[in-house]
Amino acid sequence: MAALKEKRSCGQRCEDFGHFVWNSDEGKLMGRTPEKWVYISLYYVAFYAVMTALFSLAIWTLMYTLDPYAPDYQDRLKSPGVMVWPNTYGEEIVEINYNTSDKASWMKMTNILNEFLKPYNDTKQLECNKYNCTKGKYFIQDTFSAPHHTKWACPFMQSMLGDCSGFEDPTFGYNCSMPCVIIKMNREGQNNVDKIEYFPECATMDLSYFPYYGKLAQPTYVNPLVAVRFSLVGKKQAKIQCRVVSKQISYENFHDPYEGKVIFQVKAVK
Repeated sequence: MAALKEKRSCGQRCEDFGHFVWNSDEGKLMGRTPEKWVYISLYYVAFYAVMTALFSLAIWTLMYTLDPYAPDYQDRLKSPGVMVWPNTYGEEIVEINYNTSDKASWMKMTNILNEFLKPYNDTKQLECNKYNCTKGKYFIQDTFSAPHHTKWACPFMQSMLGDCSGFEDPTFGYNCSMPCVIIKMNREGQNNVDKIEYFPECATMDLSYFPYYGKLAQPTYVNPLVAVRFSLVGKKQAKIQCRVVSKQISYENFHDPYEGKVIFQVKAVK
């Protein structure tokens, strides 16, 4: 029978571990001489330096071949997004509900519009966008002729929204039954209200605001807007459908009923 292995005490195990960490008889640190540890350290430093250099070179080559103003792969949507402000969303559609007798209620709508229109401030737009755009014509730009290697953008000023600009009526009509809504579209679709006013007139978005070349190329660009003022006098609410009208834009998609249009409800109570 083989002899039973002698059970080592805790002190002996600690002594063996200390001998492994530093062997004074052979001059080894954790099984290797200091000289070998230097060689191993230099090897791994060189290895990871080369790997880092190769990775950095690959990233630099990739970024050098990319156009920062346009992605390599891009798809153009059939229909642009259509939104409405104040953007108070219900379960399915935007529900603009407010109480003309409750200041906190209609001030909520006013504050949303004021915050949304900050980039459209007249002074800010005239300072940032000084190019004299030609109305009624696409603003095609093949070069970066604007300052800091950018492209020009046509100014759209808050005052262009007329009675819905918030200048003459800071409440945007929400303290009464003639509220203003702001939409990104070029014509009104179905409605069931008696009186509708558009700002700018004809509810069109001028061609000079298109095409849009991206945030990097046009850092001062703002979307053109259309403001609509409804008369809810004698009515409690109205359900509105706004759609973009263009030969290139679809708005009757059976699979996506909200493509190219937005549906919202305006309700005023006293």
